[in-house]
Amino acid sequence: MTRPPAADRSAATDLATREQEAATAEAPTTPEPLTAHVQRVRDAVLAWDRRRPLLWDLTFTGFWVTAALIDFAGDGWRSVTHNPDAPGALLLVLSLGLSVPLLWRRTHPVAVLLAMAPFAVVNGWSGASLQAALLQLVVVYHIALRRPLRALWWASALTLVPVAITTARFGEGGWSQQIGSHLTSIGVAILVGITVRTRHHYTEALEDRARRLEIERDQQARIAAAAERTRIAREMHDIIGHNLSVITGLADGGKYAAGKSPERAAQALDAIGTTSRQALGELRRLLDVLRDEDTGRPAERTPQPGLTDLDQLIDGVRGAGLPVHTRVEGRATLPPGRQLTVFRVVQEALTNTLKHAGPDTTSEISIAHGDRGAVTVTITDTGTGSPPRTPSDGSGIPGMRERTALYGGTLEAGPRPHPERGWRVRLHLPEETPQ
Repeated sequence: MTRPPAADRSAATDLATREQEAATAEAPTTPEPLTAHVQRVRDAVLAWDRRRPLLWDLTFTGFWVTAALIDFAGDGWRSVTHNPDAPGALLLVLSLGLSVPLLWRRTHPVAVLLAMAPFAVVNGWSGASLQAALLQLVVVYHIALRRPLRALWWASALTLVPVAITTARFGEGGWSQQIGSHLTSIGVAILVGITVRTRHHYTEALEDRARRLEIERDQQARIAAAAERTRIAREMHDIIGHNLSVITGLADGGKYAAGKSPERAAQALDAIGTTSRQALGELRRLLDVLRDEDTGRPAERTPQPGLTDLDQLIDGVRGAGLPVHTRVEGRATLPPGRQLTVFRVVQEALTNTLKHAGPDTTSEISIAHGDRGAVTVTITDTGTGSPPRTPSDGSGIPGMRERTALYGGTLEAGPRPHPERGWRVRLHLPEETPQ
């Protein structure tokens, strides 16, 4: 056994090349130590957030609520306020109203912004100008991150309303200065949100591509394994099916000759031994290759049978009691792959004749060689033709058709036209296409 046919080797080579290219393309480069550390910390934080999102939201919201209350209790708001006499109760309500809704910023950013808007308007109208109003920018960031971008137009306009009210009532700074400064802050929040959103989409696309490549790799591996199993089954059928048919024919002939001609019986037994050893040798080589492909040890390989082995095949069939006549036209110019196809088709046809054609059957093989690897092979017999020639496992004629299809050829198998009796198998391989 045995090198696989050229098409199988080509498919296996293509698969190995694709897997090597995919592995090379997906091989990550070694990051810098600081970058790797930051990446690990980021991944740990994101993993913790995914496991406990509410805990993270409570921590984030609690931090800003505490900051807003410190600004209120420590009189830090007085350094920027327009109304130092604002009531303390109002300042406390505004501090909580502008910070507590952050708890739902990720799940309902639009609702949170709408809930904060009245407090922001009162903050601007009263002149308190609490710094907690800037937390609206956090909500704008989450809208840019999670909602359709068209929502940013009205969200930006909504956050500008308190600024416009403060500028109109207290008139500190020009309109361009106040509005322009706040627009810059909104633009930065939106830009950061869109950047993070784009990065998330890019990462998801890469992860999806990696998953699809893994699925495709597994599918290609399964396809290659199925093709290899089919090839092995075909080889096993060709090796075992043919040789057992020959052995069966020799054993039947030896049984009838045992009483009348002990010498003929001895010859039959000798032929059975030779055929059995040949079949065991081919089977052992096949199994050695399968084991060595798993263990990595080099296997002893022998060439696949070709046209030069047809004489030995035909002699074995003749020894089993089937007269075979051959006729060859033209000069053989077939490459090894095509020779193997011709050999296996002839082998299968003769095997079927031995098993199904009945007694007093003769067979004829006609091989006509053409140019550039073209060949036409016709195998006929004079058997009854009544039993089915396709075995129940579907490995006979379908296997011949598979081999023929590898080279774009055609195979016809069926009873000979009336009034002739018997069976005919006709194989035609066209000329090779120039590369």
